[in-house]
Amino acid sequence: DVHHFFGLFLNWGFYLLLFDWGITTGCGITTAAATAAADVGSKPVSVNYHFHRVCNYSCGFCFHTAKTSNKLDLSAAQRGLRLLRDAGMRKINFSGGEPFLHAAHLGEMVRYCKQDLGIESVSIVSNGSLITEDWFVSYGEHLDILAISCDSFDDETNILIGRGARGRRAEPQTSVVERIRDLCEAYGVRFKLNTVVCRHNWAEDMSTHIARLRPCRWKVFQALPLQGENIGPDSKRDVTDFLITDDQFSSFLDRHKHVTALVPESNETMINSYLILDENMCFLNCTQGGKLPSPSILSVGVHAALLAAGFDEDMFQARKGIYDWTRGAAPTDSQKQEQEESDHDHDHD
Repeated sequence: DVHHFFGLFLNWGFYLLLFDWGITTGCGITTAAATAAADVGSKPVSVNYHFHRVCNYSCGFCFHTAKTSNKLDLSAAQRGLRLLRDAGMRKINFSGGEPFLHAAHLGEMVRYCKQDLGIESVSIVSNGSLITEDWFVSYGEHLDILAISCDSFDDETNILIGRGARGRRAEPQTSVVERIRDLCEAYGVRFKLNTVVCRHNWAEDMSTHIARLRPCRWKVFQALPLQGENIGPDSKRDVTDFLITDDQFSSFLDRHKHVTALVPESNETMINSYLILDENMCFLNCTQGGKLPSPSILSVGVHAALLAAGFDEDMFQARKGIYDWTRGAAPTDSQKQEQEESDHDHDHD
């Protein structure tokens, strides 16, 4: 509406003035350029590009919902990806919605980032249900990491959450995870797991399953409320019945503290520690409990848009935002030990 548009106009004007001030005075906002010699100024080292919002699942806690069906054409997306690379991006993660609803478009972006731009790490987060081996044949060599979302190893719980579908021909989410793990191993892509802890799964013990799957990282998130996405009058979801207390989240983490791949993220850790780029290539600022878009990087450039991102570099570092994120990265000693213990256990099954 008019008031919303006017509010965005004022915000954008403020951010552009602030950017101009930063140039003329030498001031700026530092980002996650956490290398041995820290980079000076704003660099979008690790970016999560949610290139569209539509999904084939209906997770009740989703915090990036189908509020639009927009998707940039490939040439515009490639232009934005090049701008990000030139501004210092070292890792790009493609997400949605469900990214494999546009599998060829996704594959061409993956290929472009690795082959043409030489991006250090290219990854995808998916629910896995639409991934085929043909996609790996065409694009797998350009992908470093594939993260699959799985919130339970009980298929009824997954359906209750919305992570899956009922019906005789529906593939259970637990089977999806196993299938994609095998494809990742066959094509040399590092396999990662993402789990959202909510009211329906916080008491579950997933240790045995994680040991068997051997993900390079297991990201464990606390269900997160965001105004306009999963809470409030304009939201597509109602997260209320999925929220848990901090103590319940801690209980889940304590139960899995021996899992070496575990990377926990509470609401406090998560909310401002990601550079999120939406379907229009606007950074999303979550500092006020919702998502306020910056101007698009295609209109004002990366550095001007970054000033509106609300990015918390310290929290990014605290949650281990930079790690061995290329497909050739060797497993750590603790991961090797966990693998040996898992193999030994299976010898006696």
